[in-house]
Amino acid sequence: MARKKGIAVIVPALALVASAAGTAPAGASPAGLPRPAAAADPTDPPDDPGDTRNGNDADNGNRQNDGGNGQNGNNDDNGDGADQQQQQQQQQQQVKQGPDRGDFVDIRRAPRTAQPRRSGNASRGSFTSRCGTNQNGHHNPDNFIVAPGVSNGAHHIHDYVGNLSTDGFSTDESLAAAGTTCAGGDKSAYFWPVMRVRAQRDDSGQARQSEADGNVGRVVAPASARMQFLGNARGKVTPMPPFLRVITGDAKAGTNGTANARAQWTCTGFADRALTDKYPLCPRGSRVTRVLDFPSCWDGRNTDSANHRDHIVFPGRSGACPAGTRAVPRLRMTLTYDLPNRAGAFAVDTFPEQGHDPVTDHADFENVMPGGLMRRAAACVNSGRAC
Repeated sequence: MARKKGIAVIVPALALVASAAGTAPAGASPAGLPRPAAAADPTDPPDDPGDTRNGNDADNGNRQNDGGNGQNGNNDDNGDGADQQQQQQQQQQQVKQGPDRGDFVDIRRAPRTAQPRRSGNASRGSFTSRCGTNQNGHHNPDNFIVAPGVSNGAHHIHDYVGNLSTDGFSTDESLAAAGTTCAGGDKSAYFWPVMRVRAQRDDSGQARQSEADGNVGRVVAPASARMQFLGNARGKVTPMPPFLRVITGDAKAGTNGTANARAQWTCTGFADRALTDKYPLCPRGSRVTRVLDFPSCWDGRNTDSANHRDHIVFPGRSGACPAGTRAVPRLRMTLTYDLPNRAGAFAVDTFPEQGHDPVTDHADFENVMPGGLMRRAAACVNSGRAC
């Protein structure tokens, strides 16, 4: 059954998205691929590239550890009616201040990054979907994947590129019918929390709600935003199915723990160094950079799952996908920013109680590429070309 748009409701942060994350989206995609309830809680694999179906790798069978609750935390009940005002007041009391100076580190002190060793059968190519940097100012505090049918479901502002219609009420059908900022007819939805310069004024139409949620300062657009699909360290990839939904990171990692913390913070010119739980301080002429790698081992059946993780997982340490999964093109978002080189001067938007902790960085994606374009992307990745 196709999912339909609903009536907007506004529900407080701590109860809202967690409850949505624990419920499987209704219906199947038009491609006939279901979105069933998730399996039992899995364990979390390392965040290296993956491979095709393979029962021989020591890392097979691993899954992300999310406690069964998707990107945004615990399963609390939604508030409504007469309780809504009281819960909103409680939310304001629970806004955590941050970041502090200890959350910032000179990039030259960051640890070096490691990459898995590629096999001879590795898919070494790439495909870049050129979608711009959100020059049209598409922003809202929604998340149709984790909190469908809810206004302000994220309680932080998202930047969007790609699909022009993305909001809390988006469906597969509404996305397929909309326009896009991407070349080649790629109508996919790509989104991530905005960055802000905290000492400057927020003059956006969402300033009042943002301030209530603890997100203050001027929203800074990315200087560059690259939506790149990469290969697999141990084998070839197969095309993603239509309407595959994928999330990376944990927007509540500050309280949930770091099992699903995946984003990397670095600076241009320092690609060999990265941080997960600190903001980088970049030298003059270097830009703050966010690298968001998505899981790429698909179960071959479902386009979503109850916790939005079990249907597509990260590869193991060797780069091979767990048994029963197959490698699909791995989305990597690389976002760069011109920001002040001062501790405390900038921060990523977060849930109120997360205090702008850099470990909460995350991003979301739904594949709405035309079938021919996705097949071309997979062919580029498998052939070793940069398309």
